[in-house]
Amino acid sequence: MIEELRIRDLGVIADATLPLHPGLNVLTGETGAGKTMVVTALGLLLGVRADPALVRAGARAATVDGLLRVPVDGEAARLALEAGGELDDDALLLARSVPADGRARAWAGGRSVPVSVLGSVTEQEVTVHGQSDQLRLRSTTHQRALLDGYAGAGHGRLLASYRTAWGEHRRLAAELAQVDARARERAQEAQMLRLALADYDRVQPVPGEADELNEEWERLAHADELQRAGHEALAAVAGDDEGTTPGAQGLLAAARNALEAVREHDPRAAELADRVAELTYLTTDLGTDLAGYASGVDADPARLADVDARRNDLAPLLRSHGDLEQAAVWAKQARTRLDELDDDGLPQRLRQQVEQARAEVTGLAGRLHTSRREAADRLAAAVTTELGQLALGRARLQVEVRPGEPGPDGADDVEFLLASHSGAEARPLARSASGGELSRVMLAVEVVTTAAEPVGTYVFDEVDSGVGGEAAVEIGRRLARLADGGQVVVVTHLPQVAAFADHHLVVTKADDGTGTVSDVAAVQGAERVQEIARMLAGLGTSTTAAAHAEELLATAAQMRDAPSRQPARRRGA
Repeated sequence: MIEELRIRDLGVIADATLPLHPGLNVLTGETGAGKTMVVTALGLLLGVRADPALVRAGARAATVDGLLRVPVDGEAARLALEAGGELDDDALLLARSVPADGRARAWAGGRSVPVSVLGSVTEQEVTVHGQSDQLRLRSTTHQRALLDGYAGAGHGRLLASYRTAWGEHRRLAAELAQVDARARERAQEAQMLRLALADYDRVQPVPGEADELNEEWERLAHADELQRAGHEALAAVAGDDEGTTPGAQGLLAAARNALEAVREHDPRAAELADRVAELTYLTTDLGTDLAGYASGVDADPARLADVDARRNDLAPLLRSHGDLEQAAVWAKQARTRLDELDDDGLPQRLRQQVEQARAEVTGLAGRLHTSRREAADRLAAAVTTELGQLALGRARLQVEVRPGEPGPDGADDVEFLLASHSGAEARPLARSASGGELSRVMLAVEVVTTAAEPVGTYVFDEVDSGVGGEAAVEIGRRLARLADGGQVVVVTHLPQVAAFADHHLVVTKADDGTGTVSDVAAVQGAERVQEIARMLAGLGTSTTAAAHAEELLATAAQMRDAPSRQPARRRGA
């Protein structure tokens, strides 16, 4: 429930505080006084998009502060606390600032929050119905949404299941369409992989093989040079075969003999002799190895040709993958991908899944249709009952639920039809209802649908437009009964509605020399009589109008106390 609303520098309102109470709060005032700005202020607290043009001329920013009483264990309190706000017992402070130049800001419980969070908090406790709702009521899409909201929690879960199934069907159908569209691309990709894998399998590379082949090729390609180098090295170490040129072995033997002859005369000579002996052993081994190497290097043109051929086979793989290890990794991945591409069952499996999803959508759509038909009967009966209390006693509402094309919200076309009197044919609201009738139908629908899911405060912005006489009286009485045990805020231009108020607020305007300034004040007693008289006759000081106003107030009080001719409202299942 809204306990207080303060508005500063919003439109024609410089600074106004609205005390609001439980029951029916009515806001009246002359045309242009700023009644709409009050609803606009509430909209800002509900997270409606801020328009800098709303800021009062000359002001830096427009601000709206609200004191909301909320259940401490309710959803609004939970959202505010999660956003970092605080509650003072059950009081939640809300604020919205709209600068003339800059970014709007919002607060909940003393903490700055995104505007979306502010809207999520307030929408749990406040619902605003304006003249724009009348336009939406003509929309069959909005009518279906109203019916779904009225149908109850079980229906809501069924609708959620349908939407999930519908989304899954759409996803699978899109995937199947993509698979079918890419069938040619897949075939081309598979053919390229087959050719590449055929080349790979023909070569049958072995990891590390390329390095070994390179080494072997170097030996075979330079066999003569290697053999010649081996013999020359052997001669340098062991000497030539004729013995004419001593090698390293002979020279070391001579050095050793010379040192051995004097080793017992000098330890240093003995040490050197030993070292020469070690070199002698090494050169002997080296000579043996060189002899083996020189004799083992043979030119083999046939083997060289084989190595060349093998290297040529491996060259494309090395160019593509860098080394044979990476080529092996590619081949494994390519085979997996080819299995996927060659899996002719994929489109078929997708088609089966699409059919299964379609069957589930169809089944849920049928259950949804049945649930809507049942809810439609209840809603039509409840709204017709409400219309009887709004001076449309012979009017009846029909809610048609017809099979239609499947969509994200089911396979039903929902349409509200109104028969304005007993002999009239029921026709769609969009073509049959006058402005006054549509106002009353909207009020009846809102009363019935919101009763199924009540909130703390209902705000009605001139929903009585186009209505007068007895109908206006019945609207006032219905709003008063709707306010029993709750809070209703009504912006109205009808004295018959204002007469039913528990609390009456008047928006007044004056010219302060710089422009129009509006203020809001609570009225009661003689001041209230004067305001009702002004609304009746345009002359608040007229004795006749005042007498008429007093009579209207007395009549409204009696009607409020009188028992209802029909049940006040019927809750949705």
